[in-house]
Amino acid sequence: MSTVLSIGNLGVRFFGGDTRPAVDGVSLEIEKGEIFGIVGESGSGKSTLANAVMGLLPANATVSGSIRLNGHELVGLGEDELRRMRGVDMSMIFQDASASLDPVWPVGDQIAETVRAHRAVSRREARLRAIELMDEVGIPDATARYRSVPHRFSGGMRQRIVIAAALANNPGLLIADEPTTALDVTIQAQVLQLIDRLRHQHGTTVLLITHDLGVVSQVCDRVAVMYGGGLLELAKTADLFARPNHPYTRALLAANPSGAPRQSRLPVIPAEWSVESLEQSERLRADASRTAQEVANG
Repeated sequence: MSTVLSIGNLGVRFFGGDTRPAVDGVSLEIEKGEIFGIVGESGSGKSTLANAVMGLLPANATVSGSIRLNGHELVGLGEDELRRMRGVDMSMIFQDASASLDPVWPVGDQIAETVRAHRAVSRREARLRAIELMDEVGIPDATARYRSVPHRFSGGMRQRIVIAAALANNPGLLIADEPTTALDVTIQAQVLQLIDRLRHQHGTTVLLITHDLGVVSQVCDRVAVMYGGGLLELAKTADLFARPNHPYTRALLAANPSGAPRQSRLPVIPAEWSVESLEQSERLRADASRTAQEVANG
């Protein structure tokens, strides 16, 4: 397998804000065709890392280290060069589909405009491509709904429109930043299945950013755990869930209420954690679980 995205000692700082880096010394590689998950609590640096790759950080951000996409260095590129790459070499699905779509512009025209921004095609060809994409992502009666505006679609369907626009020019890297957070469980599963199916059909490499461990377990090949801007653990998904190495990863998995014994207390991850504090949380959870089991057994 070939490496699509290589990040080396990446650092991101914001002037005028917190003195600590938002991303601090992160290094990882993502291989062609895999779904790579980045998981962590809010504020861990996941979205900042994604925006650094896309070149979408605000003007007060400084980036150090290396971001290489298919061997091409992105750090230091000008806005014009990055704009030419967005949508073709890399594309992004944002958390809020409604915020990504113009509320008064037909969704089909929005997808078609994405096509024409990077291809020398006629309006008719762009329209046909947009309808093809809408059909591919599961929009019923795509031709008739081409002229519909976003508010006439459900949340799940709007997210499918955003995915169609992101895939309009067959990007090699698709970054999905919390793409299912605002969706109910059933629609969430459908969107994840869609991303996985499109990955296999087009050979697209996917960087999936989420705080939901259940999402990671369903679709990701490998997963990285972030906290406080740093990368704590990176492993194959099955290995991470079966044998988490870092105390923070173990605490994160233990904090999931699914499968926890009744009447037991979930561990609390301190705002400023240390290995010792997390190991203490693990011991407290084990003690609580034993107590709950003894109560259940009479």
